[in-house]
Amino acid sequence: MPRKSPLVIGHRGAPGYRPEHSRSSYELALAMGVDAVEPDVVATQDGVLVVRHENEISGTTDVAEHAEFADRKTTKRVDGQALTGWFTEDFTWDELSTLRVRERLPEVRATSASFDGAQKILRLIDVLDIVRDGSIEHGREIGVVLEVKHATYFASIGIDLAPLIERDLRAAGWADGELPLVIECFESTILGDLRGRGIAASYIYLIESTGRPYDLLVAQGKHALTYKATVEPKGLNGLIGRVDGISVSKKMLLVRGNTIVADAHARGLTVFTWTCRPDNGFLSPEFRGAGGKGDFGDYEAEWGVIARSGVDGVFVDHPDLGVGFFRS
Repeated sequence: MPRKSPLVIGHRGAPGYRPEHSRSSYELALAMGVDAVEPDVVATQDGVLVVRHENEISGTTDVAEHAEFADRKTTKRVDGQALTGWFTEDFTWDELSTLRVRERLPEVRATSASFDGAQKILRLIDVLDIVRDGSIEHGREIGVVLEVKHATYFASIGIDLAPLIERDLRAAGWADGELPLVIECFESTILGDLRGRGIAASYIYLIESTGRPYDLLVAQGKHALTYKATVEPKGLNGLIGRVDGISVSKKMLLVRGNTIVADAHARGLTVFTWTCRPDNGFLSPEFRGAGGKGDFGDYEAEWGVIARSGVDGVFVDHPDLGVGFFRS
């Protein structure tokens, strides 16, 4: 049955206030009352899973200021896109642990940027421990929504993420269903792999508003099902029994007359959406207010449309605002 109010998920912690994926970002999200937090996982050269939005880390760490790593700067194609910078898979964990995190969007989130340089990169096992400890501290069950990043790309360079994820989840006690775990990815192949390994979790297929999933594009070329077709009734039929739900770009839910949530619920699939942010720079044009990209617009109006869709979970950057709005 759909929830009366959606799960409120701290997207990379509380990145509206602290640098994303930092310890303080996660701890603040837990204190602000989220139901779960969402770490993104990528891998190091020596098989350690670290929490970063992308494997390219120049925008979220101080790696460019480390002269000893200057020769690691390179250009790669990740999911078909050329990227230049520094990549986690070119570092050992010991090397990455010398870096410090920073705000990815300092021009929008100056307050968060004031915490730059103060905290280390976290591993997945660190976040799992933070959430377990936080559940005890705050006296409520808090979950983890683990997003797997670039699985097909990592496999292409000889790093299979599935066994690494299984290793960490089992070691930390998160694989047997005792704690609320969701695993999500824009690629369905690794979701099937992880489910086949017996990891007790809800499996959620992430859906972009445009394009095709990279794993299917590599395997099937232009015959690969688009994301848009995946959330049409026929596409949803193909997900039954394979995943537990979908997580769609909010752009799709803001299209007038869309029936995505109702169609998914009719097939027993849950629906999450990403990302509910109050900043003008992230709101749909009709909800933007006066001021710059970092000023808040009429986010409550936009979030109201999302809430009325009947969605089961929302990702938020400002957990206090998310909890205050979606639980009211």
